Amino acid sequence: MDRKNNIPKFPESYLGDKSDEYENSASMERNQKRTTLITLQYLFDEKLNNIGFEDALKESTYLILDLGCGTGFSTEVLLAEGFRVIAVDILIDMLSKAVKKKQFFLNNKNVEYLLADINHLPFRGNSIDHTISISAYNFITYGKEDIREINKTINNSAKYLHEILKQNGRIVLEFYPKDDDELNFFISSFINNGFKGFMVKNNPRQKGGQTFLLLKRC
Repeated sequence: MDRKNNIPKFPESYLGDKSDEYENSASMERNQKRTTLITLQYLFDEKLNNIGFEDALKESTYLILDLGCGTGFSTEVLLAEGFRVIAVDILIDMLSKAVKKKQFFLNNKNVEYLLADINHLPFRGNSIDHTISISAYNFITYGKEDIREINKTINNSAKYLHEILKQNGRIVLEFYPKDDDELNFFISSFINNGFKGFMVKNNPRQKGGQTFLLLKRC
């Protein structure tokens, strides 16, 4: 299949039968869980300790916000690692599959599921320890064509995440910007709203593709 035609489209690739295919795909589960483990390694990256106030992380009972949790593969990893989790997704087709798994978790009191838009979350300020997002964050601009509206959405999202995170709270975003311009929009939004950090790519010269943003609220 042509690579361009293989790229997921939001929300079409995650609705109805497509959500069933996603949930039942062994390769998708394997890739999402592996990526979540990598994201957790980045969350505790020693380089982030040296940004702002030094705060080497040692606890394992943090409350982590899982943005765009889908059918819950990333949430499962977070729970298995001992974290408390609030898992958020905007698509009921995906989130309902994650909710059904809750009864099978021994530590199911440590997770809550929320059907909500990443751009409109009902959390108090300074209430979340850390945030991760696996393969979802660039969808926050879905349906927006005007560049000013896109920039406003990205900026407001970063501003809100800064508000709800506790001091020195961390964010690791694994996402797929389409080009350098979109990537720079996202990076600038965080830098302009009180975050510091850096970017990780397997190939630093790649224009799009898998990208990790490691950020710390300062």
